[in-house]
Amino acid sequence: MSNGVQAKNVSGNPFDIFVIGARKGFNIAINNLVPNILMAYAVAEILNLLGVMSFLGNVFGPAMTLFGLPGEAVTVVLTAWLSSSASVGLAANMAANGMLDSRHITILMPCFFLLGAQLQYMGRLLGVADVPKKYWPLLMLASLLNALCAMIIMNLFFA
Repeated sequence: MSNGVQAKNVSGNPFDIFVIGARKGFNIAINNLVPNILMAYAVAEILNLLGVMSFLGNVFGPAMTLFGLPGEAVTVVLTAWLSSSASVGLAANMAANGMLDSRHITILMPCFFLLGAQLQYMGRLLGVADVPKKYWPLLMLASLLNALCAMIIMNLFFA
């Protein structure tokens, strides 16, 4: 090419396309997802050892019963706001420690996706799209309400 950028030699072979995509997916998993999950797993273990999880369980227990969840599950909801993959790691740790069971994880799953790391992407997406800052809290609240409604519906399916 004339501007110094070389075109990549990409064939139209579906096998080659699949392999390239698999390599990219592997790199994303190793460099982005796994560190978040491991960090959340370690933080959850530290919070558990320090007694913070049982404290949160006592404080938020009454509110979380609306969703059929133990009070400690509030940490998964708050973590989902920061990082979806970290919330999955936290939920896995809590399941390994007997705080959550498969029913609880299933109820929490919509929260992982509907909150979708909002705080992480707020500036990256809303700022770049020039969304006026006065609408940001409303957009965040809408996602939170969607997640809470989804968890209530999931709980009703298991009632």
